[in-house]
Amino acid sequence: MAQEPRELPDWFGPVAEDVIEYCRPKQGLWVDLGSGSGGLGFALAQASESVILLIEPNANTLEKALERASSGLAARVVPIVSGAEHIPLPDGSVDLVTSRGSIFFWKDPPQGLREVYRILRPGARALIGGGFGTSYPASAREEFFRRGKDNKPRKKSKTEEEEKQKARAERPYETVRPWNEPRRPEWMAEQARAAGIETALVEPVPPGLWLLFEKGRT
Repeated sequence: MAQEPRELPDWFGPVAEDVIEYCRPKQGLWVDLGSGSGGLGFALAQASESVILLIEPNANTLEKALERASSGLAARVVPIVSGAEHIPLPDGSVDLVTSRGSIFFWKDPPQGLREVYRILRPGARALIGGGFGTSYPASAREEFFRRGKDNKPRKKSKTEEEEKQKARAERPYETVRPWNEPRRPEWMAEQARAAGIETALVEPVPPGLWLLFEKGRT
């Protein structure tokens, strides 16, 4: 009898550690952009005393995320239904913006980055990209990639393909790209240049790829 694969540890805690290490944010108002189920946002809330804004275009996903929040964190986690391209926050209003895994699906990545830069306070930083976190166990990371390699795509039935197309139509805020296309340093740097953020650094924080930038002080 085949043995059930072991559950892999989540990477939100390790990623939150990297965000804090690289951005050194002040306590205040922090943003998890494209938060999905809120895993990274909740990890940041646990590691700080800041208010965390979960910004996510899918209202159902946000609702499910908040259902998982512990009573101690719920008071400091605020959901906002929005895409990256038009963030409903004032200029210079937040002390940190981070986003793990969502830039690869933004409809207009340069516009999303411009919005990130706009809402940062002078001197605040953003870390945008994807990765597991430096302290994530190497063995778990290797197992994750092994499983992905073993799960070869199969031909979908007509019903499955129709359901996939329907789901895409319900998510107009996402742009579908080939899986490997955006996940290159050159692509990340190109988005930053197109956004006019010349100071952005492409940080290969192992094992991931991130854009790190700071809003200049006037």
